[in-house]
Amino acid sequence: MEEKNTITPMPRIGEKAPEFVAQTTQGQINFPQDYKGSWTILFSHPADFTPVCTSEFMTFANMEEKFAEANCKLVGLSVDGLYSHIAWLRTIKEKIEYKGMKDIEVKFPLIEDITMDVAKKYGMMMPGESNTKAVRAVFFIDPNSIIRAIIYYPLSLGRNFDELYRALIAMQTADEFGIATPADWVPGDDVIISPAGSCGMAKERMEDKDLDCKDWFFCTKKLDKEKVLKAVLKK
Repeated sequence: MEEKNTITPMPRIGEKAPEFVAQTTQGQINFPQDYKGSWTILFSHPADFTPVCTSEFMTFANMEEKFAEANCKLVGLSVDGLYSHIAWLRTIKEKIEYKGMKDIEVKFPLIEDITMDVAKKYGMMMPGESNTKAVRAVFFIDPNSIIRAIIYYPLSLGRNFDELYRALIAMQTADEFGIATPADWVPGDDVIISPAGSCGMAKERMEDKDLDCKDWFFCTKKLDKEKVLKAVLKK
């Protein structure tokens, strides 16, 4: 008898975040319902009591308030059990120092996923890397529970947390002002205006003194850093 294919399709950008109920170090959560109205970064790590993951959790915990100011909550996951999570986070607080960070308390929830149900639902298991550990996946989920960006890292590569924060602010800025952000954009840099939809509009844009148009398809404009931060922080 032919075996049925039980592979769960990976969620994609623009789709609603898959739902689940799980136990965490901060109690039970109903995801993404409990997080509606705010941005959420759902991220996975391969295993507790591993050095790269430890450095990442300390960095995320150290930046949690900064993400919170941008209306973003953090939720971690690994395929370890709850008691392992608790013991690991206690060890981080009591013993680990990294890049000047010490006595770091992880206050955001860390999901217990020993059945790998959530990891599989979000495509965090990559057989080419490991059948028993989740890769370093990062899902950006907006206030309407829609997946807006996905980043995957291999087991050996620690994440760049400045980039995760930059990506969050860039997406919020794009939503708020109806623009796009160019390569390496940070608040204060010029932003991109979408290409004109007609010849007449293109001509108007080329003559618009508020825009810097190199050609009909490439126009930028200034957007003050203070204006960006006022719009996206503490929302």
